[in-house]
Amino acid sequence: MTDHPIKPPALRPGDTVGVIAPAAALEREYLERGVSALVKLGYRVKVSEHALDRAGVFAGNDEVRAAELHRFFADPEVKAVFAARGGYGTGRLLPMIDFEAIARRPKILMGFSDLTFLLNAFVKRAGMVTFHGPMVAMDLARGLGPRALDQLRGLLAGEMRSAEFEAREVVCPGTAEGEVVGGCLSVIVAMLGTPYAPDFRGRILFLEDTGEKAYRIDRMLVHLRQAGALDQIAGLVFGGMRAMDGSEQEERMIAQFIAEQTTGLRCPVLGGLEAGHGTEHLTIPLGLRARLDSPSRRLLFTEAAVS
Repeated sequence: MTDHPIKPPALRPGDTVGVIAPAAALEREYLERGVSALVKLGYRVKVSEHALDRAGVFAGNDEVRAAELHRFFADPEVKAVFAARGGYGTGRLLPMIDFEAIARRPKILMGFSDLTFLLNAFVKRAGMVTFHGPMVAMDLARGLGPRALDQLRGLLAGEMRSAEFEAREVVCPGTAEGEVVGGCLSVIVAMLGTPYAPDFRGRILFLEDTGEKAYRIDRMLVHLRQAGALDQIAGLVFGGMRAMDGSEQEERMIAQFIAEQTTGLRCPVLGGLEAGHGTEHLTIPLGLRARLDSPSRRLLFTEAAVS
């Protein structure tokens, strides 16, 4: 990533949003609900003709899913590309992606969870700002709250010259500045050791996850720490970290493990950002510089995420 990331053009009412399915297979009903939600937001929508394909657990075979990603980034009518859902399968596409071609036609890429593979690979290999946020046949189909919808529209339209995200707690005090990378914890750990893993040096690392036992959260944080990633970052902020069974005991253990695995880090650590699984699901730009501030419990972006 350079000092001047490539910002995709803003998305405004009447523009066309392309919907692709780069991961798990999806249901028509949920896709249609999500598309209706995008239309209500004022966008035109173009859905991949392969969105409802099935190949085992995937939304079509790897080659078709990768080709649709390229096709929608090359399509001049499409101004933003939203993922239909996550699940599993996005990581299989990374060796097939022409990152130089993507960088020549920058567009908003929106998704989270399994899309963490693409979001961070685009930041690292294409030098492009991406967006960790709601997916069409999942979050938009179920319905987002008014604040999340307003924030999504404003952020993508470039109306927000700055954006603040409040955390609930301070795990380790301090302030830091750096580009934000990260997303789903289990995916970030799966990317370690590959050419697509985030560059952690001087970055603010955002982590969230869901449906995991507390001990598995601990194991993944141990992996990040022993791999040296947590020694390189400028700051760390956690979003939703919901336990598999949602029990209070598991939630307490997750909080305890986070405290233990961040002890001794020479950087600020905040928790409880309303982003990711099980939260209000605010949209966070990745690849864009921000400030992490423990006194105000804020992650603050001071520039627009789009051009």
